[in-house]
Amino acid sequence: MSKSAKFLGAALLALTLASPLRAADMTAETVLATVNGEDITLGQMIAARKALPEQYQQLPDDVLFKGLLEQLIQQTAMAQVGEKNKTQLDDLNMVNQKRAYFSGGVLEAAAQAGVSEEALKKAYDDKYAKAVPAKEYDASHILVKTEEEAKAIKAELDKGGDFAAIAKEKSEDKGTAANGGSLGWFSVGMMVKPFEDAVVALEKGKTSEPVKSDFGWHIIHLNDVRDAAVPKLEDVKAELEGDLRQKAVEAKVKELTDAAKVEKKDEGVDPAILKNLALIGQ
Repeated sequence: MSKSAKFLGAALLALTLASPLRAADMTAETVLATVNGEDITLGQMIAARKALPEQYQQLPDDVLFKGLLEQLIQQTAMAQVGEKNKTQLDDLNMVNQKRAYFSGGVLEAAAQAGVSEEALKKAYDDKYAKAVPAKEYDASHILVKTEEEAKAIKAELDKGGDFAAIAKEKSEDKGTAANGGSLGWFSVGMMVKPFEDAVVALEKGKTSEPVKSDFGWHIIHLNDVRDAAVPKLEDVKAELEGDLRQKAVEAKVKELTDAAKVEKKDEGVDPAILKNLALIGQ
């Protein structure tokens, strides 16, 4: 064989060895790096990518690939050193992490299974469409510091005093005083309890006796009451999905725990024993 033929053959071999691996030829066991003899595989990189937060998974493929590979190389190098000094605490933490990892997977699967279009529709109907409409209240108030001041204002109102004018002149709540004490529309849960209770008990168009709260003394006038608008499914979808996921998780925890053979052996154990790190070599 001529020298030129030998050179060409060597060049082709080098090119072949240096050419990128074809995706069709790669498996989860394909080695992408070796650190002190320990392999980092394609499967490990795929798993690492899947564990990333969603925003990081949106990075360009080449950036993510290089970043993950470098991260796994660094972690492997450090882990090799750390493992040489492994303690009983490390072993115990790894057992706990394994337990948490697999239980988390079971619960996430249960949560996902608990959310369906049918379940969402039923949850929406039960909570909103078929429920008695919640009430919303339009009220005004005059806030003063003492009960005596509140009683004097109530007496003035009972004699025909103008609520808005008195609120502008005497209310300590300067944010609403300029508007005649108007609080606008609000629903149950938005105001402090004594104030809310007084509003709910009032008839439309009536004015309350003095009401004490942490802010002072209130005279409240109920301007109007209406049924709260029923939200659209799209507006509460995230809230309902959260509720369904939580219920599905709680049901799965109960189901699997009830089905498990559990033998507790903690009778007579002092709870303070958990502070004794000497038992695990610390």
